[in-house]
Amino acid sequence: MFKEHPLRRALAEEIHARPPANLAAPVQVSHIALISGEDGMAPHVAHLEALCKHFRVAPPSADATHFSADLGEIRLTWERHTEFSTFTIIRPGAFAQPFKGTAVDGLPKDWLTNLPGQVIAACHVAVETGQGSHRTPSDLAGLFDNNPLNGSIVSGGSAWLWTDFQLHSDGFTRFLFNVGEITPPTLGRLVQRMLEIETYRMMAMLAFPLAKESRPRLTAVETKLGGIIARLGTREAVEDERQLLDDLSALAAETEAVNVATAYRFAAARAYHELIKRRMAAMREERMEGVPQSMDFLDRRFAPAMESCENLSTRVESLSGRISRATSLLRTRVDVALEAQNRDLLESMNRRARLQLRLQETVEGLSVVAISYYLLSLVSYLAKGAKTAGLSHFDPYVVVLVAFVPVVASIWYGVKRMRRVISKSADGKPTPDL
Repeated sequence: MFKEHPLRRALAEEIHARPPANLAAPVQVSHIALISGEDGMAPHVAHLEALCKHFRVAPPSADATHFSADLGEIRLTWERHTEFSTFTIIRPGAFAQPFKGTAVDGLPKDWLTNLPGQVIAACHVAVETGQGSHRTPSDLAGLFDNNPLNGSIVSGGSAWLWTDFQLHSDGFTRFLFNVGEITPPTLGRLVQRMLEIETYRMMAMLAFPLAKESRPRLTAVETKLGGIIARLGTREAVEDERQLLDDLSALAAETEAVNVATAYRFAAARAYHELIKRRMAAMREERMEGVPQSMDFLDRRFAPAMESCENLSTRVESLSGRISRATSLLRTRVDVALEAQNRDLLESMNRRARLQLRLQETVEGLSVVAISYYLLSLVSYLAKGAKTAGLSHFDPYVVVLVAFVPVVASIWYGVKRMRRVISKSADGKPTPDL
């Protein structure tokens, strides 16, 4: 009935992406997250297709981001994320030991060993029935290899949670839920939140080692920058200031290298941290007597690592701004020094021009005298020759005296005229005929 935007259907379906599975206790869940990068999902899809072929089920489409299928007694859910993918295996039914004979054991024996990529998160979740716990504290500790336990009452009092946040001998983290009256959709969302918290936590923590590695580099840059700024307060030769400018350029390049190496990872860590805080709030945690709260324990250990990453990111931005300001100040000093040198050079050139003008005027005067002398000598020779030949009765000296003023004046005017013409030609103005 109307023309749709080409992306309308995809955007509308996005709200239904990655739906939580409906879970009924008792149930066991195994969850594995594999790092893929933004362009490395193909091996994960191929591994999933091989698994579907083994169980004779239809594989997902090439552009699928979520896939779920029943594989005999277990159910497999696969999800594609930006830089990782997850495999979640669900096995409903009663169990004797929560973390022995887990859900992942229902897959082929070589499935785990042939997983492509690197596992960043893996956890077992066991859900028992009954309000509270029928296990003694020593029994609970034994389920977690006698590690210190954390526990909470979650989901508005409908479930009890125990965990140690430790990697056990099989490489999995363990979570034990004991639930009372709870609907399958609610239990599915509860387990999904716990799995997302663990996965996002590990993905966010990838930024922490990078922050630790980058901190000494930033410290070295800050130390060198402090020395350069201290030298900016002293008078330096232009050559020394140019060296300082080269040093600042090297510091700017080092800072930018740290920024390039950490920007993406820190931005991802901030996004994951925000998701974790939302999931933790949705758990609606309440204190369980005798053990530290699970989410509180996690946040107490996890938040400082994220603050370290955020602090380093702030340091990079601040350091980049300080280097930029120092560079601007130094460039200004170099420009002022060069302008002063140019001013002194122009003054020297002006002095030389004035001296040259005076010398030129002196030379012009001598030229007028010399030319007048030779011209008057010619007049004298002509007058003497004319008198000797009887062509003139005037005394040659009288003739020279009478010609002296016109000759000198004419030569003086001619020299001045020639200098004006040459000056106009040098200035690019049209020159009149001499």
